[in-house]
Amino acid sequence: MADKTLTRMDLADAVHSQVGLSRNDSADLVESVLTHVSDSLVKGETVKISSFGTFSVREKAARVGRNPKTGEEVPIHPRRVLTFRPSHLMKDRVAAGNKR
Repeated sequence: MADKTLTRMDLADAVHSQVGLSRNDSADLVESVLTHVSDSLVKGETVKISSFGTFSVREKAARVGRNPKTGEEVPIHPRRVLTFRPSHLMKDRVAAGNKR
């Protein structure tokens, strides 16, 4: 597995080299896109990026959990969780990368 992590700066550099915007404009563009996506998710909207995947927020109900060490029951409060479902194209592309 690769030890490399893709960062905002990496995305901004890719925009800079492929689109030709200045480094500052590229960083601002990446930041704007990420802010727009996160703001939409905070509002509970679904974000679908074609050929990549779908981000959505799911409401999880309250339930009773159990501490595996002690067996003690613990209430788990209702919460919102972020989910990601990759597109079939993304799944196929990632799977093809495993065949090296």
